[in-house]
Amino acid sequence: MTQHRGTFVTVDGPGGVGKSTLVTALADLLRGHGHRVHSTREPSTRPIGAFTRTHADEISGHALACLVAADRYDHLVHEIRPQLAAGRTVVCDRYLASTLVVQRLDDVPEPFLLALNNDVTLPDLAVILTAEPHVVAERLTKRGAHHRFERDPGIPARELALYEQAARTLRGMDVPVLVLDTGNTTPSEAAAQIASSLARRPGSVGPSDPDPLTVAQ
Repeated sequence: MTQHRGTFVTVDGPGGVGKSTLVTALADLLRGHGHRVHSTREPSTRPIGAFTRTHADEISGHALACLVAADRYDHLVHEIRPQLAAGRTVVCDRYLASTLVVQRLDDVPEPFLLALNNDVTLPDLAVILTAEPHVVAERLTKRGAHHRFERDPGIPARELALYEQAARTLRGMDVPVLVLDTGNTTPSEAAAQIASSLARRPGSVGPSDPDPLTVAQ
């Protein structure tokens, strides 16, 4: 029987907007519908990704952009593409849209970032989460900053504006983009909207056949 290629979904947005919570909710919802789902994140848990997470406060600009891209290509080769080839739905917490925002906050121009990521696999659906700047700021205050960008009180508004630009850029690359405001939406409601968008995709398939492989989630 022919194995259908899986679906690649990315979830991006400002820090504190609820990406990780939504990724978990979406994966659980899709599994409940009978789909085989592999959840992952960037920077990845592979060696380059682990190094990036550890040293992102010490490395900046073009050097950090190159490091993030190197991790992405490694992540694609060793995890994302094999999972897609096996027919699984891959849900990734942060991907290209985050690069087009976070690295631009670090003064790296978009053309350089697009050239650096020219050969990456584009998502079948790019989800971009948003919320009012004050909502994001309040969540960051409660959660605490995860990296140097989040320690700047002016970052939420700048980040949100750059994500709007990133959405336009991705659409210009023929990537379907779904923008969701999490300010008044629960993770389960947002997950349902994403699942509905996936079901309407041309060529979308139903639940996959039972998975012959064991995959660590």
